[in-house]
Amino acid sequence: MSLLNDRLDALRGPVPAKGHDARTLAALTTNPGCARRALMDAAGVDKDAIAVHLGKPRPLAKSSIALRNGAIFEQKVKADGGAELLRLLRDVLGLPLHEAAHTDLAAVGSQDASLPVRHAYTRTAVLEAARSPRSMRTLLDHPILQLTVAGHPVYLEPDVVAFQVDGVFHIIEIKSFAVLDGRADPAKVAAAVTQAAAYVLALRELLASEGLDGDMVSHNIVLVTPRNFSRTPTASIVDARKKITALTRQLNRLTRIEPLLDALPPHTTFDLALDRDERPTRDAKDLTAALQTAPARYTPTCRHFCDLAYVCRSEARDEGLIDVLGSDIRDDLGGVDHISTALRLADDTRRPAPDQADLAASLRHAHTIRTHLRESA
Repeated sequence: MSLLNDRLDALRGPVPAKGHDARTLAALTTNPGCARRALMDAAGVDKDAIAVHLGKPRPLAKSSIALRNGAIFEQKVKADGGAELLRLLRDVLGLPLHEAAHTDLAAVGSQDASLPVRHAYTRTAVLEAARSPRSMRTLLDHPILQLTVAGHPVYLEPDVVAFQVDGVFHIIEIKSFAVLDGRADPAKVAAAVTQAAAYVLALRELLASEGLDGDMVSHNIVLVTPRNFSRTPTASIVDARKKITALTRQLNRLTRIEPLLDALPPHTTFDLALDRDERPTRDAKDLTAALQTAPARYTPTCRHFCDLAYVCRSEARDEGLIDVLGSDIRDDLGGVDHISTALRLADDTRRPAPDQADLAASLRHAHTIRTHLRESA
């Protein structure tokens, strides 16, 4: 494992590794065939910094105001040793809960404690709670977890807590999007559940490594959000079983990292060569050439998840490889993935498969109408 880590460190360069979060896992599992993404995430490469250096950054997913509001709301929920959070947990879990042992794992060790050190503290705290289920309830704030992704353990650094009560752990997600009249934005809820599902899997993996039952981690997550337009928190239970199952299946599809590393030319690195002021000095053409040694698999959905989306899209356009339909159109066309395939079915230069006969007839009809309109114009 140390040799693998050394190779990944060389790929990243002498900078701290970027941890996984909900968006990186969504990108990996939405596009599991992208070797470039898999390598860069395993190495903890800062993809946003690379995209900025190459002049093709991805638009900000959240404004600075939204990020600040989210941080303020989380601080409110966790203030005073999680007193407000415990009140919410009493209500939503139906517990006669008066107190809990609160441990902030962001504050363990030295001020600049590394992720491995913080993970070791997290591991110890989780196992102590798991092996003493009848002891006082345990509230673990900012745990550092590990999840095996493409055969390689990666760190997850969630701003969540793991709450252990009566032998069962619950993942608690704190989000700043509002719940209006009992309803929230479905897309935001889905993203939060995806994030929580990853933490459930990581916590189960930790317990299983010590021979403990993974079912000690509940599939029900506690989602804490503001009520209406106030900053008053409210909590609800969300069943994440379907998302946990889907994420497990998608993670199992990912290619292992070692063969991808073996396919790279010797001494390949994505290092930005930062100067003393942490400004990149790497030649853009040289960095682009290094990126191109790791095959990308660009699809339109990459724009929603991946910081390198616009870099890879530009590369695919230059090579004439933009031939992939969006997910909504693919669904409408019953599994036809590529533009060229749809066009060939439309102009009758491709023989349809037995289950594509009706689709091909519809495409030919649309093509005929479009041709007629062009000729009449």
